[in-house]
Amino acid sequence: MSKIIEAVEQIAVPIIEELNLELVETEYVKEGKNWFLRLYIDKENGVDIEECAAVSERLSEKLDALDPDPIPHNYFLEVSSPGAERPLKKEQDFERAVGRHVNIKLYEPIDGEKTFEGTLLSFADGELTVEYMVKTRKKQVTVPLSKVAKARLAVTF
Repeated sequence: MSKIIEAVEQIAVPIIEELNLELVETEYVKEGKNWFLRLYIDKENGVDIEECAAVSERLSEKLDALDPDPIPHNYFLEVSSPGAERPLKKEQDFERAVGRHVNIKLYEPIDGEKTFEGTLLSFADGELTVEYMVKTRKKQVTVPLSKVAKARLAVTF
């Protein structure tokens, strides 16, 4: 599957960048009996349906023209926004998320915890500093990026 994602991204990234957008994530997954190729795109103030449609149309054309086809069976192509709880994957994602509410899951615990949700205070030299609440007290944790299993923006109410 990683070869399929790699092949698709080689074609998709130039299309996406030409439209001044950013590729956030690519998924190729089976759900029930159907396969889905999903691309999540974004830009600073979010993407609209026309931008998603433009990427989908251009990418679909390019994928259909490939011979041999890197995707061995029928699939549904979906291009959309990553949503309000956008994943944070690249260093640039973390830099842009400073000052925002995040959810961080770790590969191994720090201070007995594997999940932290709070404000990303800083990202520098490969380390995140997150301020979070424990009951009524504010605490801070510094996490090496190498220990982050998953990170995303988090919506607060």
